[in-house]
Amino acid sequence: MTNSSQETAPLLEVNGLSVDYGLKGVSSRAIESVSFALRAGEAVGLVGESGSGKTTTAMAIAGLLSPNARVSAGMVRYRGEQLPIDDDTGMRPHRWCETSVVFQGAMNALNPVHRILKQIAEPCMLKLGMPKADAIARAKELLELVGIPADRGTAYPHELSGGMRQRVMIAMALACRPSIIIGDEPTTALDVITQAQILKLLEELRSRLNLALILITHDLSVVAQTCNRVMIMYAGRIIEDGTVAEIFANPKHPYTRLLIDSIPNPANGKKMIRPIPGDPPNLINRPPGCAFHPRCPSIMGVCATEVPSLDQFARGRVACHLHRSSHEDKVALHA
Repeated sequence: MTNSSQETAPLLEVNGLSVDYGLKGVSSRAIESVSFALRAGEAVGLVGESGSGKTTTAMAIAGLLSPNARVSAGMVRYRGEQLPIDDDTGMRPHRWCETSVVFQGAMNALNPVHRILKQIAEPCMLKLGMPKADAIARAKELLELVGIPADRGTAYPHELSGGMRQRVMIAMALACRPSIIIGDEPTTALDVITQAQILKLLEELRSRLNLALILITHDLSVVAQTCNRVMIMYAGRIIEDGTVAEIFANPKHPYTRLLIDSIPNPANGKKMIRPIPGDPPNLINRPPGCAFHPRCPSIMGVCATEVPSLDQFARGRVACHLHRSSHEDKVALHA
């Protein structure tokens, strides 16, 4: 492989990934046929309502699914190598060093009885084999990198503010110099000012360290500040994928349009906020056809019977029957 092809090759490839959950003898499909590629330095937002499959997708990539979940189809490749995402032992060498996660609940993720410096240094010792003194030095550097004075490393998690705890989580995620960071709604439960600071920090670190970022959120406005690309998920499937600029300027899927219409705009006090009617589907008993059709304002007869394919267009992908017969973008793609 040439150097140029190595530079353009995806860092991460997700192909046909499906995950099932079992509960009391009943199995439900949480995500189905999820496919996408992530390149070095790219920031991709996974957006959708609760239960759309965002976190399951991310946890499957990191090999962190709960015991009652299983990968039923598909694969994940990192730099061309297939990852053993359904094997906890096999995934251990890959976690932290290649892919790491910033969880949304810092107080739940951090150990309350250990000082934060020790918690950041621990993966450096376990994963990289660093001597304790070097790991402590690395932890101090990481605290400074995320905007926390190194002398605060002696604090326990409860002695820090919510924003500082989230910065500690980011420092831990960077400990072993991974190429990919997964942010699982990292600004949840933070006030607006702190949320903006954390998003700015993630953007600065991504640019400085050439990190690839997968940002999970239900808020498109967060994606607009942080990401290059956005993938909209609904009922376990990707239903639209494109650049942030294209998605906001020209959303193709009706669900995407409704998500954008539900964002308040302080600059336009006359803008009517349109709530999305109905509720997300029950994944144990999915609607036939397009899962969004019971809530869709643009429903057609075919929507209730046929699942739309995720088609490639010139400026992204969309799974909607409204665009099935429209060929102008597809022609442009192959021109």
